[in-house]
Amino acid sequence: MADISFRVKAHSENPTKTVVKSGEFEIIIDEPASLGGTNHAASPVEYLLGAYAGCLNVVGHVVANEMNFKLKGISIEVAGRLNPARLMGQSNEERAGFKEIKVKIIPDTDASPEILTKWLEQMKSRCPIGDNLANTTPVKIELK
Repeated sequence: MADISFRVKAHSENPTKTVVKSGEFEIIIDEPASLGGTNHAASPVEYLLGAYAGCLNVVGHVVANEMNFKLKGISIEVAGRLNPARLMGQSNEERAGFKEIKVKIIPDTDASPEILTKWLEQMKSRCPIGDNLANTTPVKIELK
């Protein structure tokens, strides 16, 4: 299969609120008041966790279909822990990103534990967002 590209465009509505255009969709991103935001939407890191949950949902259903078992639905809980000190310019001792991300997958299915173990392994290895979180991806930022 050939590579496909995804693009978004964004602009700041205020110092913490960002409006992102993705095709015909609009995503609002903000920071909580505790981090200087206006709390009008989820924060960037919450969107990242949500994107991971969304990706796991899609991949989970694809893999269940390939493995020929009925998956009625999936409940997914994703939690990340980070120290905002670097973001706020208070310290460079810790990284800016998540220290860890924990995921709980609760499938609604009658599949056996053995099948679900194989299913989960496939989900983990095939989810693009999980791959980007677990592996270094080259990022190029340029000023125009």
